Amino acid sequence: MEATVSDERPAPEGPATFHDVFGQAEFRALFAATALSWIGDYIAKAAVTLLVYRQTESVALSAAAFAASYLPWLLGGPVLAAVAERHRYRQVMVTCDLLRMALMLLVALPGVPPWAVLVLLFLTTLANPPSQAARSAVIPQLLHGDRLVVGLSVISSAGQASQVLGYLIGAAIAAFSPPAALLVNAATFAASAALVHFGLRNRQSAMTAAHRSHLLRETAQGFQIVFGQPVLRAVAVLVFSAMLFSIVPEGLAAAWATERSGGTLSSGSAQAVIMAANPVGYIVGGLVVGRLVGPARRLALMRPLAVLAPLMLVPALFDPPPVVVALLAAACGFAVAGVVPTANGLFVRALPDGYRARAFGVMASGTQIIQGAAVLVTGLLAERFAVPAVVGVWSAVGVVLMLAAALTWPRQETVDAAVAAASRADSADPEGHRPHVPPRPAGDRARRRHAVT
Repeated sequence: MEATVSDERPAPEGPATFHDVFGQAEFRALFAATALSWIGDYIAKAAVTLLVYRQTESVALSAAAFAASYLPWLLGGPVLAAVAERHRYRQVMVTCDLLRMALMLLVALPGVPPWAVLVLLFLTTLANPPSQAARSAVIPQLLHGDRLVVGLSVISSAGQASQVLGYLIGAAIAAFSPPAALLVNAATFAASAALVHFGLRNRQSAMTAAHRSHLLRETAQGFQIVFGQPVLRAVAVLVFSAMLFSIVPEGLAAAWATERSGGTLSSGSAQAVIMAANPVGYIVGGLVVGRLVGPARRLALMRPLAVLAPLMLVPALFDPPPVVVALLAAACGFAVAGVVPTANGLFVRALPDGYRARAFGVMASGTQIIQGAAVLVTGLLAERFAVPAVVGVWSAVGVVLMLAAALTWPRQETVDAAVAAASRADSADPEGHRPHVPPRPAGDRARRRHAVT
């Protein structure tokens, strides 16, 4: 995307519409492909965990099958995302979809031992970081200005809906035949590959062979530009902080529902309501804020909503019933949806095109690690303290963290300068031939006094 300073400043004509976004044929193809692959992923998670449990009757191995999808991000997500920068984005997405399709077909074969299922599942998920990084880098090439923010909101909301729908479909099909669910997943990858191949232009790669260096060096440049540029660093802190607390009700839902069982809801129903509440709130918030709130107001609301999101969970201290917990989690999800797409829109606008896939790898890996760590730490705390107390205090700390992030947000001139610098870099090098050192905004020395430190 060739962003300009005026792209980031509030648009006087109001927000972009869904028609504006879906009127772009390439975005329609990418959206459909993304939704299909996500639904397939969650169908496979539900099916594989049941398949492994039926074969081994081991809860630990079943959980390992579920957790395998997170390992690539933890072990080498930024490196795998950097690979996507070296090749045409359409080629990366199609290749990853076809590889995942073939591997899922192998998992669905009868008689595959559990250890082989885990290995094949891990190999399948290795394709996630480069595929998602390529998709993240393509979206700003398709949508510009406020259309980008609305498009990101739609994609994020679709991800939450895909999670709910995929789990429901996967559990229903797997109850009769886990291999059948895996075949459905393979079919979604095939359809996704076809949509991307025929629906997207085959644009040049962001980094040509002549401008490559060592892969690890290129990966390090992703970290350098995210945490070395004040605006990108501020966005990363805001997004990571949101992930740190918003996942906790979902992660502790099983224990929370068990402790509060015996009311109007069974423990199983209470767990389902709590787990689904945050995604549902996010879907509603993403659509409402992204579509009905204008660009100027959206930017102004981003920091207040960031503080409001953890604040919504603080009343958990009073040990409310599961229905109220679900409402609190939904309100938190709604507020987070008002923060993340807007922050992501600014993030991609402040990035030169040749660094977007790598920067996405850094952000996605950080998000996965932070969410896993938050659930792990709060789970350990819940072994010694009551779940409502853990969630309430954890969220109160989140309020303090978000206040700090909001108060140290860069000044508008720093934001404008970062977006302008990225735009100049793209204009000066339209073919994506980037220098090996990430560019800083012009006059950076003077602006550092106003930047986040």
